[in-house]
Amino acid sequence: MQNTEQAGLRLGLCGWNGSQRAYFADFDCIEIQSTFYDPPALTVARKWRASAPPGFQFCIKAWQLITHAATSPTYRRLRSPIPASERDSVGSFRQTDQVWQAWQRTLEIARIVEARVVLFQCPKSFMPTSENLVNFSAFVRRVERDGFRLAWEPRGKAWTADIVRDLCAEYDLIHCVDPFEAMPVHGDIRYWRLHGRDSYAYRYTDADLTALRHMLTKEPQPGYLMFNNLSSKADALRFRQLG
Repeated sequence: MQNTEQAGLRLGLCGWNGSQRAYFADFDCIEIQSTFYDPPALTVARKWRASAPPGFQFCIKAWQLITHAATSPTYRRLRSPIPASERDSVGSFRQTDQVWQAWQRTLEIARIVEARVVLFQCPKSFMPTSENLVNFSAFVRRVERDGFRLAWEPRGKAWTADIVRDLCAEYDLIHCVDPFEAMPVHGDIRYWRLHGRDSYAYRYTDADLTALRHMLTKEPQPGYLMFNNLSSKADALRFRQLG
């Protein structure tokens, strides 16, 4: 396992994608995805941390009850469905007990794995309305930051660069992006997630990976480069071989 040549930039995947032993041999960081769908038992998180080699870094994706409305299809993966009486109390950073309890569970996992970044990925349906901006601001002001940074991935054209920059600057958030879609407007470290160009099934070409290398070297910055497409492992390993 080797780092990319840029000092402080780590290469990993969104999810294990194979055995953990093989993953640890190939990469030096990971973004845990199961924490978004339904956080695992704390014993599982402890095993992850104990199994990881020295220097390996974890990032985790915050539970969807914080960011996504109960109408999201991703809720199908919850082991215990949200009661009908609570479906309007989750998602969109609402100032409810349900959202705050979801954060407390996310925080437990983050502490156990010694996460370096906790990512809030928002759906395109989360727009910069007055209500959403108030709830978002109240939430990020309140959260504990126990040794980790917060990254935020807004989606949709309604989130203009000015809005995102102002919020990230005010609350010390890392602006998370897919670099083939947009460039970050704030953050002293990089957090790039590569979702596949136009499709999760997209396989990055050699030309794509060369262009990605140029984007990284144009403005050197420490951080994380996470592949999140169907062929993520193969593409990430090819990217590293470019040298």
